[in-house]
Amino acid sequence: MTASNTEKQRLESSIAPHLVVEGRTPRHRPGTYTPPYPSFSARFGEEVTAVVMAYFGVQVADADNPALAAAVAELGGWFGDESGPAHAERARYVDGAGYTTVIGIAYWDRVDTFDEWYSTTGSAWLDPGRSAPGVGYFLELVTPSAERFETVFSAPDKAEGVAHMAPGMSGEIEEHFYWGSMRDRLPASQSDPLYPSGLPTLTIDGNLRTVTLGENACLIRSGQDITDTGDRERELYLADVEPSLVAGMEFLTTDGRSVGCYDNRFMVVVDDDGQPTSRTFGMSWWVDTASLEEWAASHPTHLKIYGDAMRHLSTFGPETRLRLYHEVTVPAGTEQRFGYLGCHDRTGLLRAVV
Repeated sequence: MTASNTEKQRLESSIAPHLVVEGRTPRHRPGTYTPPYPSFSARFGEEVTAVVMAYFGVQVADADNPALAAAVAELGGWFGDESGPAHAERARYVDGAGYTTVIGIAYWDRVDTFDEWYSTTGSAWLDPGRSAPGVGYFLELVTPSAERFETVFSAPDKAEGVAHMAPGMSGEIEEHFYWGSMRDRLPASQSDPLYPSGLPTLTIDGNLRTVTLGENACLIRSGQDITDTGDRERELYLADVEPSLVAGMEFLTTDGRSVGCYDNRFMVVVDDDGQPTSRTFGMSWWVDTASLEEWAASHPTHLKIYGDAMRHLSTFGPETRLRLYHEVTVPAGTEQRFGYLGCHDRTGLLRAVV
């Protein structure tokens, strides 16, 4: 695919202008590379210096346990508070131990607003007094500065995740469709190699276990939406793309430690009635960005996902209605908190320390 110089000049950096560091050196010199497919990044204003990404989970050994629905309803009420999240949604999955898990995912664009809400309301989620047999509660929280997360979308018409708080999207971006582009989209990588340091640690206080990861661990939420696909495109996606995606997610869930992945979940977004939608995403924690990059660029499971997805996009071209996105976060050591109340040992980041 060839583009004119005029087309090349229209490409933007994924990094917002106010976060660009003078002398930055992305892999491709600006103006010399045009990705074969357009992609976009969420644009936040200069007033957003950090965001909150909070994953409130409840797990039950018995899917019919009424504690599950009660906890979900309670959390939904809390999210409606005046200082509650700017955006919230729910996702569901069954983990490797057979526990049905629902996660309320909530985003704030001000850490102090979250702190206010958490001190008066949200902290009750991990109150030791609510512990019950067969039920676990957890909170996986990151508060990355604006330099420590990035987003990419295959189309600008549907926000996902943290992008719901952004006033808009960028134009077509240049840092996409080459191995290493994820790192080039992270503002922090302009001046920091983001090397990992320190090992995960575990603190136990009664029935509450708290995990702290090392510096520069990496979180990715990577999703797909087939809501607007036509019958043929949906059929081909479900037959040709989703099976390799599921296989890759299963590998990370069961054997991810061999490639530097602490934990992985493959979830379906559910609606207000708890019914599954046509949106799914994988969420995984990695030792560092390098481990995630190496798996993406070289491991057979991801190369199969990548190849099948590219064939799908090539088949439908500009007519595709498959929507792809991800958000990647590399929190500092002070920008993370992982608490598990009454959860089994293979829950989330407990897998890194138990």
